[in-house]
Amino acid sequence: MHCNPRLLKFISFILLLSFSFSPLWAQDDQLASRIKVDGVSSVVGDYVILESDIDKTLIEMKSQGISTQGISRCQLLGKLMEDKLYAHHAVQDSLEISVEEIYSTVDQIIDNFTQQLGSIEKVLEFYNKSDESSFRQEIFEINRIQKLSSMMQANIVEDVEVTPEEVRLFFESIPKNELPTFGTELEISQIVIEPEVSEAEQNRITNQLKIFREDILERGSSFASKAILYSQDPGSRSTGGKYTLHRKRPRMVKEFRDEAFSLEEGEISEPFKSDFGWHILKVDKIRGQEVDVRHILLTPKIEPNQLQDAKKKLDTLRKRLINEEITFPDAALLFSDEKETKFNGGVLINPQTGDTRFELTNLDPVLYSQIRNLKDEEISLPLIEEDRSGLKKYKILKVSNRYDEHVADYSLDYSRIKSLALKEKQLNIIKEWMAEKIESTYVNVNRDSRSCDFSNNWLKN
Repeated sequence: MHCNPRLLKFISFILLLSFSFSPLWAQDDQLASRIKVDGVSSVVGDYVILESDIDKTLIEMKSQGISTQGISRCQLLGKLMEDKLYAHHAVQDSLEISVEEIYSTVDQIIDNFTQQLGSIEKVLEFYNKSDESSFRQEIFEINRIQKLSSMMQANIVEDVEVTPEEVRLFFESIPKNELPTFGTELEISQIVIEPEVSEAEQNRITNQLKIFREDILERGSSFASKAILYSQDPGSRSTGGKYTLHRKRPRMVKEFRDEAFSLEEGEISEPFKSDFGWHILKVDKIRGQEVDVRHILLTPKIEPNQLQDAKKKLDTLRKRLINEEITFPDAALLFSDEKETKFNGGVLINPQTGDTRFELTNLDPVLYSQIRNLKDEEISLPLIEEDRSGLKKYKILKVSNRYDEHVADYSLDYSRIKSLALKEKQLNIIKEWMAEKIESTYVNVNRDSRSCDFSNNWLKN
């Protein structure tokens, strides 16, 4: 397989940008000599940032064709110090991370490198590393710090909300000539018909999952191994069915979350159904608001005639809609198999914004290709769709509303304005946290960097 140097360089840049530290075990009276010997640029809590870390980051940016014009060493140092402050306090606050999850990420990164270069030996040569073990450990530390930093930031703003009054005040504070312009947006509705799964096929799948469960509980089989061998979830199969869920940050479908948060550590569920198929689920570890789980997913086999029956059903429904025998919202409520949309008239929810509008320029390419030739209120022909687990279904689409490009309007764009107001509030909370923690955390900046005009008070003036 041919190497893709730009991809590898990009990954290198991301790694270097997120990881440039060494643990600080030296006492304060040893710091001056250590800075002189090792070229330390700054110290934040338990972490040291080297001058060479900034050099490497600049080199990687240039190798990627990323302009470094206007980006100073001081700015890069400030960003690295912020990352280490987050990581330091994540440890201080006992935020737990899944070591297994990080090791899995390391495996994926190494596999990606190896596929690009052809062998692990070539990977080590490319990155000038002496052995695979130390290289893996370095990547592990990169991802550990990155995870700690992101967890700390999420923890800071976890409970931040905005009231309608705060949204109004935020909007009124924006000068008229600075109001944002929103691009053309669409509201899209759909009706989904899934092929009926025979009772025999349901029994086959649930019985297979029960056998897996029995093998694990009574014969000591490994849940992770079973998932790798048999699970039909491509998103977790390679990691033994592993997911980490957070109670306050919904990630999976409701049925999955309900099972995950109802079980004790080590407990394995009975087979249960979701929109993706049938599962069994095991809770590996509960850590406060987070829970590590593994699952095995089996999807039903759909015969061609069952799929064709679903299409015929949708063809008939489309004709009724065109003849105005039934409205689209009523048809969605009565016939759609998609629970997320059937109760709101079939209207899709934008996963990025949480509202019903999709900006045309940011539309998912697949969805865009399906609706780009549709006129307003026109109903598409039945379209076959396959989800990531392999389940096939048919759907029809309609552009139910169109909002042309316009300057932000409070009543028309409330959801978008609320999102902007929330982001501003979160940023302010993070700034306050940063200022407070810099004051209470050990920070030392090398005298060569003390002339920097940092955006944060790292010099504690």
